[in-house]
Amino acid sequence: MKYITAKRAGLVACHACGRVERWLGSAQPQHCKRCGAVLHRRNPDSLMRTWALLIAAALLYIPANLLPVMHTASLVGAEDDTIMSGVVYFWTSGDWPLAVIVFIASILVPMLKLSVLALLTVTAQRRSSWRPEQRIKLFRIVERIGRWSMLDVFVVTLTVALVRFQSLAVITAGPGALAFGSVVVLTMVASMQFDPRLIWDYVDEGKTEKPQESKHD
Repeated sequence: MKYITAKRAGLVACHACGRVERWLGSAQPQHCKRCGAVLHRRNPDSLMRTWALLIAAALLYIPANLLPVMHTASLVGAEDDTIMSGVVYFWTSGDWPLAVIVFIASILVPMLKLSVLALLTVTAQRRSSWRPEQRIKLFRIVERIGRWSMLDVFVVTLTVALVRFQSLAVITAGPGALAFGSVVVLTMVASMQFDPRLIWDYVDEGKTEKPQESKHD
């Protein structure tokens, strides 16, 4: 069953003001008659931008977990703490609920976001019609989680501070905190750059034409 879409009807919506116009399909850029913005059927270079952000986030995810997130200096000495050391400390000290929260928010969730976005990008790039309903649900989950992604940064800094917090101590953020914050920001931007409409491009009409990702389409 084929559904009536704006693409099949020869229409395009402005990304800036939402006005729907007739798609001319000319080689020259088409502008919105109301706000003057350039019209695109699909976000320009959506997959390329998403891949670049995902690769950068994946590379930073490694030092985010290996490098110290917090450096504590006190009268009794100095100590560095990573995300995983905070999880281990809470688990061995009997605070397993807090250890689970830190593990899920700071390790599991970023890894799942990277995996889901990579899956969506690969399937869209391969023009796959595999389970579009499930893929769009995954995208919506990642998009909703992204709104709370910055909470992960606060979870990391606050919980690791509790691990070794001592009186008369000076606590400074380590390089792992910067890497982790960068991972959060990059995954948020990656989910914003991905165009979910690419998921449906080949569900009904098959793999007969290339997804419209050019700058003027």
